Amino acid sequence: MDFTECYGDTVSSVAAAARLGCRKRVRRLIKRGFSVDCRDNRGWNALHEAAAAGSKECVQDILSAGGGSSHGTSAYVNSLTHEGESACYLAAQRGHLAVVRLLLKAHSNINQLTNDLSCPLYAAVDCGHTEVVELLVSRGAEVNRTHTASCWTCLHQAVYKGHSDIVRVLVNMSNLEALDDHKISPLFVSAQYGRQECLEILVNAGANVNTQAADLATPLMIASQEGHQGCVDFLLDHGADPNIVCSREWPQLPIHAATEFGHIGILKSLIAATDRVCDRGEGMVSPLYVALQYDQSESLEMLLREGYSPDAQDCTDILDIRSPLSMTLCRTSNEPKSELVGLLIAAGVSWSEEDWIYALATDKTDLLQLILKHRWIPRQDTSPRSCSVPLHPGKTVLKLPEVRDLLCVALNQVHFAACWLPLLLKAGLEPSLLLQPNMLEEADSAVLNYLLEFVNWSTLSSLLKHILVRRRAEKTWEPCPHFDSVPCLSHMCRLQVRLMLGPDLLMGMDVVQRLPVPTPLNDFLQFRDISEPSYTHSPQSSPLSDFIYEHRISHQHRHVL
Repeated sequence: MDFTECYGDTVSSVAAAARLGCRKRVRRLIKRGFSVDCRDNRGWNALHEAAAAGSKECVQDILSAGGGSSHGTSAYVNSLTHEGESACYLAAQRGHLAVVRLLLKAHSNINQLTNDLSCPLYAAVDCGHTEVVELLVSRGAEVNRTHTASCWTCLHQAVYKGHSDIVRVLVNMSNLEALDDHKISPLFVSAQYGRQECLEILVNAGANVNTQAADLATPLMIASQEGHQGCVDFLLDHGADPNIVCSREWPQLPIHAATEFGHIGILKSLIAATDRVCDRGEGMVSPLYVALQYDQSESLEMLLREGYSPDAQDCTDILDIRSPLSMTLCRTSNEPKSELVGLLIAAGVSWSEEDWIYALATDKTDLLQLILKHRWIPRQDTSPRSCSVPLHPGKTVLKLPEVRDLLCVALNQVHFAACWLPLLLKAGLEPSLLLQPNMLEEADSAVLNYLLEFVNWSTLSSLLKHILVRRRAEKTWEPCPHFDSVPCLSHMCRLQVRLMLGPDLLMGMDVVQRLPVPTPLNDFLQFRDISEPSYTHSPQSSPLSDFIYEHRISHQHRHVL
């Protein structure tokens, strides 16, 4: 309903004239005996209209006509609308300084509350009327009373609206640590809404920079979450502690909030200030987990660049997550976030048996290719040359336990060997490590032939030869014709070259390409003449999580190194 329009049957003539600020008409109507106390359907009388319009002259005339005795004037000046608004409230809300001063002189109740718990001072603060605020405060208005259902004080509201001049007026007489229903102080509000000037006023006045809300959040935490760089830097420079835990659910710090929302500048400031115990400390949670949870690749990259460990700590007890890598892999099932995984791999993340399953227990090779792009498989001998500086720029070496876990998973995922075997052998994995009984028993014919092409098949152990003989008799393996013969001299030579250089150099570097031999011979030395096996199995119906579970309960550790 539009209450700005006059309705003849509800609004008095005096009130209508006062609304227009027409003093002559107001006086004429009063002299003719028209009532100044007749109310409209909002409970407004002529004094309310004149105060809201800011007409000091009309207010004076209406007050004179509405009182009579001293008691009558006081009662009239404090009459309320249906919303509990006094004339003083309406004038203060609209910034009519002269009218407020006149009404206070007429004994208006300076602290009168409205139905929604506001008051003249709170209304003036809310609307940013600094001079009215100064007047009300100087006349004794109560500054620390709580207003609204949230129990905010005038200082809360001034900070929320960013009225820094009013904050300066209130700060020396207000309770700086006043808390609302969520135990939020005015300083917290300034940090939350990025009111940096108000924040500086409060801090300089002595407000607590480490105050905590009901949920344990601190001003630094909320400013980091909301992306207020200036507030964060000011708080850090003035004693805000970035290591205060800000959550009852898990040990959350401001650095986690900046990471989650991708506020890179703030994250940089907090990395320099935050205790590194959150990186690997027991009972803590690395911010890497948050970056991965919310797909914040830029945050993840910065954390890793600044030295945060890609392995972090085991958070099974806190978040039911074992490691950052497992979190990323399991979140996306068979389609891991390649950018996030790539950043972890490039930073040297450790691979466990369960992690290798995601790369090997599938007919997709993108993850394994990504791993091998950043990591290289070391040769397995212990000679001095194997300990020299690796000739794989930009790559980090897979540690011995990682290679052991890789082989353990590979030998338990033989049905996918057509996918992972060529990649591993070309990356420099020693093929003899795969010459295990279950590999020869379970691999299909093409996979088995491909593997045997990388070794001297005539020198296999009697056990392995027995398996091959049996499979041939059962017609589950169709060997290449030349396997019945002793390997030719050329094959023996390339095996010797492989042994001398090491498979990692032979298959991964351009050493062979630099040899003064024809290109076809280069290809022969690198086993490129051998056709790769094709994956012919139908896709597995079980989800990858089932593979992991089955691997946990049924696989055997194969001690191949």
